[in-house]
Amino acid sequence: MYIDGVFSGGGIKGFALIGAYSEIEKRGFRFKRVAGTSAGSIIAALIAAKYTSEEIYQLMDELDLEVFLDSRKTFVPFAVTKWIMLYWRLGLYKGDELENWIEEKLAIRGIRTFSDLPSQALRIVASDLTNSRLVVLPDDLVNYGIDPGAFPIAKAVRMSCSLPYFFEPVKLHVRRDVSIIVDGGVLSNFPMWLFDKDNVKKARPVLGVQLSQNIIDRPKNKIKNAIQMYEALFETMKNAHDARYISRKHAKNIIFIPVEGSLTTEFELTQEGKETLVEFGKKCTNQFFSQWSY
Repeated sequence: MYIDGVFSGGGIKGFALIGAYSEIEKRGFRFKRVAGTSAGSIIAALIAAKYTSEEIYQLMDELDLEVFLDSRKTFVPFAVTKWIMLYWRLGLYKGDELENWIEEKLAIRGIRTFSDLPSQALRIVASDLTNSRLVVLPDDLVNYGIDPGAFPIAKAVRMSCSLPYFFEPVKLHVRRDVSIIVDGGVLSNFPMWLFDKDNVKKARPVLGVQLSQNIIDRPKNKIKNAIQMYEALFETMKNAHDARYISRKHAKNIIFIPVEGSLTTEFELTQEGKETLVEFGKKCTNQFFSQWSY
């Protein structure tokens, strides 16, 4: 049976998404359209390229995640240059290795640009800081004078994964203008709204996978110092838009995987840590299917 799927952001915690995808496959569901933000955009792109959950896990398992930490080469110790990179480059790491890896894996399946996929098969969310707006790729590229079909999917994934201050943002050059593009999670970490809209008849069931507990039941942020306020600020930026959209009606179609205990940027994740996240994703998905009806 064909369904549409939406995968949330969550950085390295995205291994849990692979576990969820595995259980979805086991039940005979196949994705017609997929969408994602940040880590979810990686999974969505690989699914759109017809990778199975087992193949995705093998790709990620064989990969040394620290390869993605591609700092710029200088003669000055990194402890010093990291502050320079933050100030001038706006990020500690370039993000080139992530883009190159995605490009390589998609190319194996003969996929490079959005035109290599069926129309609307893949949609990726990013954030345009220059123009203060959310960007849905490839749809919104026409607003920048760019042919959506000719745009590289790997570049779109990199945009969606450019966690502010961690990875350098992508500079989208259009004529004389430059737009600074960062992680889609800044504005919409879980774009369920792309496929599941009120008063619009769905062509097929829409299933979401979110790396958090149910937004509706999430406890209030505790703010007693500046650090906690910053954490609450970023959490609000990520989730406020999506929380406004997701009602209890929508929540019944979402697999919630509460992995808040894992760090988003923990790229030295151990083998045991990877397997734990995958198994946790499977467990939460099994619990979801025990009561889901479509």
